[in-house]
This record gives sequence, C-alpha cells and structure tokens, in this order.
Amino acid sequence: MFVRMLRQSFAGNRKRKALAAITVALSAALITTLFALSVDVGDKMATEMKAYGSNIRVTPRSENMPLIIGGRDFNPLRGRDFIDEAGLPKLKDIFWRHNIVGFAPRLTLPVVAADQGSAPEFSLIGTYFDRNVPLPDDPGYRTGVRTVNPFWHVAGAWPADEAGDGPVGVLIGGGLAQRLGAAVGAELALAAPETPLATAAVVRVTGILTTGDIEDQALVAPLGFVQKLAGQPGKFQSIDVSALTVAENDLSRKASRGAEALTPEEYDVWYCTAYVSSIAHQIEEAIPGVSARPIWQVASGEGAVIGRIQSLLFVVSVAAIIAAAMAVAALTTTTIAERAAEIGLMKALGAAPWQIYLLFIGEAVIVGLAGGAIGVVAGYLMAQGVGWSVFGTGVDVRPITVPVVLVTSVITVLVGSIVSSREIASLLPAEVLHGRQ
Repeated sequence: MFVRMLRQSFAGNRKRKALAAITVALSAALITTLFALSVDVGDKMATEMKAYGSNIRVTPRSENMPLIIGGRDFNPLRGRDFIDEAGLPKLKDIFWRHNIVGFAPRLTLPVVAADQGSAPEFSLIGTYFDRNVPLPDDPGYRTGVRTVNPFWHVAGAWPADEAGDGPVGVLIGGGLAQRLGAAVGAELALAAPETPLATAAVVRVTGILTTGDIEDQALVAPLGFVQKLAGQPGKFQSIDVSALTVAENDLSRKASRGAEALTPEEYDVWYCTAYVSSIAHQIEEAIPGVSARPIWQVASGEGAVIGRIQSLLFVVSVAAIIAAAMAVAALTTTTIAERAAEIGLMKALGAAPWQIYLLFIGEAVIVGLAGGAIGVVAGYLMAQGVGWSVFGTGVDVRPITVPVVLVTSVITVLVGSIVSSREIASLLPAEVLHGRQ
C-alpha cells in the first residue's frame, strides 16, 4: 500500500517533483565539484607551488651548532663539513618517499676567471641538472634543479651532467655574464683564487641563467666537475629538497618546536602526516649527521593559500545547501497546500500522523537520491572541466564523494520539508474536507 501511494504521489505531481529533483541536482553538482576540488586542491596546489622552489634544505649537522663569541657566530666548521653523495638515495627511502618530488645537492667553490686578468672572484656552484640517481625500486629515477627549481630560466641550452668530450658545459648567471662580458658559447678558464693559470679548468657557457637569486652572480656547473676542482670527490655541502606537503596546523606548529614536545598520540599523527616538519624529521633519521630544516617562507605560503582556498570552497558549499533547502521548502509547502484534501481524507480514513509523515519522508528521500545521483554525474564533469582549465589536469574525484553527496542531498530535502511537515500535523480532517483549511 505504501509503495502504491508513493507511486500515485509521483504520478500526480511529476512536474513539481521533477523541479525539486532538479533543484537538488544543481546543489549536488556544485557540492560534488567543490568537494572534489577541496579534497584534491591540496595536492594540486602543492604541485603548483613547487614552481617556487624547494621547501626543505639539508645541511651537515655541524652547520647548526653555533659558537657564539661576543655576539658573533664563529663556527669553524661552517662551509667545511660535507655530506656523502652515496647517501642521496636514502631520501627516497623514508615513509613519505613518494612525496619527495626531487632533490638537488649543491657544492659551492670560490673561483676566478684566470683569463680575465684581475677580475674579482665569484661562486662556482656544482649541482645536478637532470641526473639519473638509480633507486632500488626505480633504476631510471632522475632528479636535479630542473625538477626542484622549475622557475629557473635558461636562455640557451642546459648543460649535461655527464662529462663529454671538450670543455665542461656550464650556466652563467645573467649578472655575472655582464661583468665578464661572456655570452653563450664563450669559454672561461676557472681556477681557485691565487692558483697558477696552468691549473685552470676550461668550461664552455651553454646558457644564460636567470633565477632572481645568488645564482645570477655565479656559474652553475655539473656537481662532479666542481667536486674534482675542489678536491672533494663524492662530497657536497647541502641538498635542496622539493616535497609535496599538507597545510600546517596547530599540531605541526607544535612539532616545529621539537618532536619531544608531542605526546605519543600526537607524535604518531604528526609522523604519519605529510607535514613539511615531519618529512624533514624523517630525512634526518634516514641520513646520519645531517640537519633538515624547512624553508618556512615557502612551506607557510603553501599552507596559507591551500587553507584559504579550502575554507572558501566550504563556505560556498554550505551556501549551496542552504539555497537548495529553501527552494525545496517552498516547493513542498505549495505541494501540501494542493494536497490538503488528500491528506485530510487519509486522516479521516484512519491514517496515523506517522504514516503521513512517512509518505512525505519517502518522497523526500526519493527526490534527494534522484537529484543527488544526477548532481554527482554533473558535478564530476564540472570538476574535470575546472581541473583542466585551472591546473591543466583532471581532478581525482574520490569514491567517498558519492555517498557524501547523496546523503547531503537527502538531508537537504528533509530539512527543507520540516516546516511543511508541521503543517501536515496541524491539518484537521473535518475542516479540510469542508473547505475550511
């Protein structure tokens, strides 16, 4: 009987039910889109923010042991301690190894252009450009500054990491190129200050580098070449690490004061969440004798942007739900006014109030599920469109989105029917049937 009454209800009010379902579908589509974006926007924005460079710097632990005398730091090991290149693959052996987008070791050596007369000294920076670093589970893994610092602009060609025939290829910073009068294709003889010209190593400029940082006044060369010139084979001074992280919160800020400040439960949550401080901590565990410090200007910027975007998406979602509930309430109220005689007759024939409530709740659930299902499909398509237009890639709509949107749609219709349900309970059969409702 109940099913037959539901069927007759939908058959007699098709247009109004369809309009309610469309209203819910529009709300569900917007909720699906925003929910999918809010879940995936963290990864998407973190990937986009990688264009601003690395967010973790790894240095020898001795670099962070200051020796303060008279208010000045006289650490004798600063710049003279090194990290072993053999330990680099351990960066991809931590719990959050898949979040390590790339890394680039760095070794800096002061040099002069021996063929430039009394030209002042400048920095020669050794690093990986795009070098193969074999890993146990990925022998073809490649990394370097081209991955870590995608904002580096090179006018010309990138040098090769592996030595070939002829002079070693290098990048010259734009400011240094002007000072030395060097252009692409120029050859420079490099030597340590106060070193005989006979010991100079010849390099060829393959590109002009612009970074807006210290590299603009330096030469950037393959790490192996600089290690040989410095007499430090297999050694470097620091590592720039680019990692995908989640937004900072109170827990991560508490952990930044030291992991010992956390309770055991907090430590487990922090360690198993991709905070920049958690990843840095695990790097220190993986590579002995190093100190990994987040570059907070980058990390905090990522967290602030992602957090505000997610807050905005939440506010818009709530507004969409409220608007849909109000529209459903208006439609339901009109429907009850039109069906007053039917409801009065049902009461006169002995229908209990809960049975009438159940009828309208059943209608609301069906409308909510139908509108929600249509909205999920439409929202998925909208989310993909937004993803491709904004991020240049699709959005991963998680399976949890479907039940969340369907339940939200049903609750929206039920909430919108609350006011109308009170009117149902107040209808008196005698007054309705005599036209005095």
